[in-house]
Amino acid sequence: MIRKEAMRIILEEIGDDPIISANGFISRDLFELKEKNTNFYMIGSMGLASSIGLGVAIKNPKKTIYVFDGDGNILMNLGSLTTIGTIKPKNFIHIIFDNHAHESTGGQPTNTKNISISNIGKVTNFHVFEINDINNLRRQIKKIKKINGTIMIVVKINNSKIRSGRVTLDPVLIKNRFMESL
Repeated sequence: MIRKEAMRIILEEIGDDPIISANGFISRDLFELKEKNTNFYMIGSMGLASSIGLGVAIKNPKKTIYVFDGDGNILMNLGSLTTIGTIKPKNFIHIIFDNHAHESTGGQPTNTKNISISNIGKVTNFHVFEINDINNLRRQIKKIKKINGTIMIVVKINNSKIRSGRVTLDPVLIKNRFMESL
């Protein structure tokens, strides 16, 4: 399964809930698959989607907040997981697409072949789900809506040659319309 394929399945269940998406191919895929005012596309700021998502979740406790992250991105800011796990927002769903690579910057390997993001999630108080195939993804993404607590879904994906175009919206517009949507 590739990221875009997995993301398409997840988006079928999310609807208009807010999504904070990590920079690079993750934001590009989201922009191409389901552009909406409740998406906050990271343009730069590698690793900070989880921190921004936590702030949005704290300030909007009645909304479910999704963070679309990559293994390379979350490895840049592992400290955010300890903060999120301490605060335990019940409306925070962290989806990490793990392909063992910094795919957006040339495919350099990450350390997720040797270090388990799922295990880090467990010790930082997340309800963790690790997904390896499309059918399991379809089942689990429906189940998580019934769980009360901070959730991490690690979706194991393969690298892909398929490339979505860049986000063409002005960053100030992205910020303003996202804030208005909340």
